[in-house]
Amino acid sequence: MGDIQYTVRDDLKLFVNSIMVQQSADGNARFRLPLYADGYPGIMFQQSESGFFRFPESKQLSEFFLYGQTLEPISLEVQGTYRFVVFQLYPFASKYLLGIDPKELNDACYDLMQFQYIDMEVYSKQLTAAPDPESLIACMSDGVAALIGLNKPPHNDRIQQAIKQIIETEGRMRISDLSEAVCLSERTLERNFLGEVGLSPKQFAKIIQFQSSLTKLTDANAETLTAIGLDSGFTDQSHFIRVFKQYTGQTPSQYIKNQTR
Repeated sequence: MGDIQYTVRDDLKLFVNSIMVQQSADGNARFRLPLYADGYPGIMFQQSESGFFRFPESKQLSEFFLYGQTLEPISLEVQGTYRFVVFQLYPFASKYLLGIDPKELNDACYDLMQFQYIDMEVYSKQLTAAPDPESLIACMSDGVAALIGLNKPPHNDRIQQAIKQIIETEGRMRISDLSEAVCLSERTLERNFLGEVGLSPKQFAKIIQFQSSLTKLTDANAETLTAIGLDSGFTDQSHFIRVFKQYTGQTPSQYIKNQTR
């Protein structure tokens, strides 16, 4: 089984944060990918013998789909041989590139085979025929580039600036300071942010703060839970545990224990 990170093409870097490819030729393998809130939507193309399923709903997924903000802990599972590629998008990209209301994508997926502005049947065949990960990524990159050309999304608008500042401060920037930094009233910032990201700035900041704590928790040199919580900007250990359990369904101690199994 391979899990490989690839470099994002220069013309896509405003909208695509990262690319991941994974594949397995083991017909007896069972693969489970837990997904927790991270603030980023994404596009996934997958091929498998028995189909990819989303749990806990046990819902079979399209071979080519867009997923939105993940607020509740979920997992993607597949049995047998498979390959998939994920383009992790920046939070505003689904609205700009696909014209889809991001609020409707929260904890949901959109079947991209229904998308009308590109001949998806032809495009899907090109993806399916790609002989190797590099060819598959090149084909997906061309599709995203076509969407950018079709929609001509704005560059570096105030919501993009706000997202950048929240990420850079690991979710610890006060919303009042954020609104001042991007020259918008708090009310206008919240309305526009919700329209482009599907979350309020406060919700998004909370997710980024959680992800910061998750990264520190999985570090080989992790400190105590109290130290990690305080270092991530939580008021105390109880606050840290409560937020962590909201997004993972587990306490930090349970998460660490499950990771070491």
